[in-house]
Order: sequence, then C-alpha cells, then structure tokens
Amino acid sequence: MDIPKQVAIKLEELPRSPGVYFHKDESGKIIYVGKAAVLRNRVRQYFQKSRGRDPKTEALVQDIRDIDWMVVDSELEALFLEAEMIRRYMPRYNILLRDDKTMSYIRVDYDSNYPTVSTTRRPLDDGARYFGPYSSTVTIRQALKLLRRVFPYATRQIPGQKRANLHYHLGLDPGLEEGRTSLEDYRANLRKLMAIIDGKRHTIEKEIEKDMKRAAKLQDFELAAKLRNQFFSLQKLSQQVLFSDKEFMDISKDHALNELVDLLGLAAFPRRIEGYDISHMSGTDVVASMVTFTNGVSDKAEYRKFKTKIDHNNDFYNMNETLKRRLSEKNIKAWGKPSLVLIDGGKGQLDAATAARDERGCEKIPFIGLAKREEQIVIQKGRSNVTLNEEVLHKLNGFTTETEDFILINLPHSTNLVKLLQRIRDESHRFAVTYHSVLKAKRQTASLLEEIPGIGPNTRKKLMRAFGSVRGVTAATQLEIAAAIGESKAAVVTKYLAPATDAVASKV
Repeated sequence: MDIPKQVAIKLEELPRSPGVYFHKDESGKIIYVGKAAVLRNRVRQYFQKSRGRDPKTEALVQDIRDIDWMVVDSELEALFLEAEMIRRYMPRYNILLRDDKTMSYIRVDYDSNYPTVSTTRRPLDDGARYFGPYSSTVTIRQALKLLRRVFPYATRQIPGQKRANLHYHLGLDPGLEEGRTSLEDYRANLRKLMAIIDGKRHTIEKEIEKDMKRAAKLQDFELAAKLRNQFFSLQKLSQQVLFSDKEFMDISKDHALNELVDLLGLAAFPRRIEGYDISHMSGTDVVASMVTFTNGVSDKAEYRKFKTKIDHNNDFYNMNETLKRRLSEKNIKAWGKPSLVLIDGGKGQLDAATAARDERGCEKIPFIGLAKREEQIVIQKGRSNVTLNEEVLHKLNGFTTETEDFILINLPHSTNLVKLLQRIRDESHRFAVTYHSVLKAKRQTASLLEEIPGIGPNTRKKLMRAFGSVRGVTAATQLEIAAAIGESKAAVVTKYLAPATDAVASKV
C-alpha cells in the first residue's frame, strides 16, 4: 500500500526514545494506542512491506491516516501511560487485537498480617490494593523482579513455615517468619514500592536520602549503610526499567488536553485537574470524592475523600460544603490549588461549587461541570473563568445551548476531550460510591454488633478480623466464635444472633 503523505512525514519525525504512540483514522479519531522502547523503530515496523501481518493488523494499517506520540523516560513509564490512554480512549483496534487476553494488575495485600505482592488478571474486592491494568504481564513481572531488589517483598505465605526462606538470604524477602523485619518496617517499605509504581520515584529518593542523613547523624551507621545501598540501587534501577515520574511527560502532545485548552481558552495546560462527585442513599452516609489527574493521567496518590459534617439529602449543599473544605487555607497549603475543577453534575451542582470557590477567594480557578444525561459540558457565564472559543467548537463539530446564566456545550462523544472528562467523571463517581459503600457497611455492622450486651469495641474488632463481616459471624458456629473471643462471650453472641440467622433461613 502507498503510505499516506501525513503518515510519511510523521515517520521521518519519530524520535529514538521510549514512549506511547497513537494511530488515528481519517477523521482524526484515535484507533490504536501502543507503547515502544524506541518509538522510531516500533512505529515504522507497521509500514515495512517485508513484515508478515495478520488480518487484524493489516486492517489497522489500512485505516491509519495520521500518527502522534508522547515521549517518556522509560519503557515502563510507557507501559503505565499506555494503560491509562487505552482506558480513556478505548480504541477499537486495541480491543480487536488483544486476542481475548485479559489485562494484568499488580496486587499489594498491604493490610494483611503477611503482606504480599503479586500479579493477577482478576482484581477482587478483597481489601488489597491494585495497580493497573497493564497490557503486558511479562513486562510487569520483569519490573517487579527488579524493584524487589530495592524493596524486598514476599510473594506468598507458606503455611506452617517458621524459618526465613532462601529469598530472604538473597535480599529479596523481608523474613517475617523469623521476625527479621518487623511488620511496621515491612509496610513502610511497601509504601515506598507503591509510590514508585505510582510514579513518585524522586519523592522516594529524597525521603531515603533524608532518612540516611538522619541515621548517620544519630550514629546509627548500620541503618545509614542500608539506606545508602537502597538509595544507590534505586538510582541504578532508574537507568534500567522503572515507572518514571509523571511530571516529565510532554503533556503538550496529549490530544484531549490540547482540545480542552483551545476550546475553553485556558491560559495554560491544566497540570492538575480535580473531579468531584457526591454519593449517599436518601441522605445517609453522605460522602464526596476528589480525584486528581496530573498531566491528564490518573494520580491515585492525590485522591481524597470527604465525609460531610451532617447527613443531608441535598447535593447542592453537599457539593458546596465539600469545595469549601477543599479550598480551605489548610488544604491549599497541603495539596496546592487545582488548575481546573470538574464537577459531576449540571447547573445546580456547578453553581454550588463556584459559590464555595468564590467564598474562599479562589475565583481564578476554572470550574466546569459535566451533565450526566447528554454528557454536556456546563459553563457558568461570568463565573467559570473560561472563554469559549467558537472556532474550536465548530472544528470539533459541536454546538451550544444557552440559558440566562449557563452555556451547555454539546460535543460528539467520540472526541478526545469528552473521553478525558468522562474518564475523570467516572473515576470520581467510582471513588465516591466505593467510600459510601464502606461507610454503609460499617454502619450496618456497628448497628447490629453494638446492640449485643457485653460486647465491646475490641471484641467486635476481633470478630470482624476473624470472620470478615456480620454475615460471616452469623454463619459461624459457636465453637468457631469461641476460638476468636472466648467461650463466655461466644455464648452471648450466638444467642443474640440466633434470631437473625433464623430470619435469613426462613427467607431461603
């Protein structure tokens, strides 16, 4: 096939750097996202006539009319960014070409009494912390193998094992079995590992260097030497394969951010976009979420959640309270200011949010909304601190509808901009619902167990630790409960919960 002129030009401009590339069709829509250790080599392979291609890849190449890319620091950073961009744009050829392979996740069982790190294809709601998904299981495992040399971790617990295994003596395992490392120190180590996966390498390097100098000053030379070795190993690792810091991405190549800046007349690229949503059930367990996208990419380390001071079945009030708290002097000092705020909701929610912003004296921060039903971008006239560019609007095949105080922007749902805002909105909704569900479950658990006479907070914690939930307690035998809290208290719990168990059985 003849290579389209625009593609031929881009093929000559490709850098010899790791990064993520975007194949686009005739309309400019992204149809495939891929990663490469060397962008120039990988992308040019698609157009080499000598290479055998399967029918799906051949169809992709036939549709390519333009190429773009983002340069990053390492192959692993490209892997991370690729996963984020596939989640955002859902390109049709990424789905067609995956051959039904499931994406992989990194699983960190941080809160257990024997934390482990592993990979999995199926994340569960089991309290563990998941990172991903990633398209290459092999590359993820290679990265974890290298990171394990710097931050030793366990991959599984062997029942009955009481002595440290071979991996401990190789410097790859904490040796919890013999108490070679305390659980507290091990979790501190895992926090650093998770920060590295989240792209916070420089922050962790500074933290280790600071701790090293403090240990030396206190003449704890053994600890100082250990931290020195960890520091140098981490620096050496960065030259091989590492999840590099997101702040080094060239965000000017992010298509969605470009469209956002041009459409809304923003003064600069929004390096920190915050999304907000409210979740509750009829005004109970009211919570709000704040998700953060740094340089257009989800930054989970910066996520925050709020529990409203009173339960109120009024989303306008709840949104107003949340933004007042977010923009308090204390939180601005701790988290900085957002470059752009996206409110999940329409005119009422946006008005409540901007009122809180103005009350805090932060009028210069741009505030917009995303209405659920039609995915309309909501702008408040004279208050959103944006300037709609009509030329860009028409270029994106969009149109507006107006009321006295608001402008509603209607864009095709296939545009890069809408996909980015949907991704932020969906993530804020997910985070809010998850927190609401946790509070609801805790309240329901507390309301039942707290009613049992003679059963205090410590005993309730033991029950929840042993059986996981109230349902687990009710399903347990008196002997099993006694093993957790003692015979006398087990008799009280079993007697009290018997009516609840009978009620459940009668419904079956």
